[in-house]
Amino acid sequence: MSPKTDTEVLIGGKVFTLSGYESEDYMQKIASYINNKMTEYGKLDSFRRQSLDRQSVLLQLNIADDYFKAKKQISILEEELQGKEKELYDLKHELISAQIKLENAEKQGKELQKQLNEDARKIVRLETELKDK
Repeated sequence: MSPKTDTEVLIGGKVFTLSGYESEDYMQKIASYINNKMTEYGKLDSFRRQSLDRQSVLLQLNIADDYFKAKKQISILEEELQGKEKELYDLKHELISAQIKLENAEKQGKELQKQLNEDARKIVRLETELKDK
């Protein structure tokens, strides 16, 4: 486990001390995300006209919305990944089956070539015997 980190961050113009087991960079990144959301909504007249409590709830709802959308996107990507992994597994299985068939066909081809060579030698021997008689 990482050591506990205390980090001062600036959120909404106020300094907060965050404490946790994440890196200082990570905590600054989270604070930056919150500040960006506050700035984004602070530009909207309809948002600024709301009470501070209402603004806070609206920001919380928006952040929760981002969270659930990201979580849904992760689920979709995980399902796609599982599908791709299954497809890859099936393709590998198909490749192995094709390799086995190829090896068997090559073995059979060598056996047939060997038989053909033996038959050709037999024909030559029989033709020679026939000429000698």
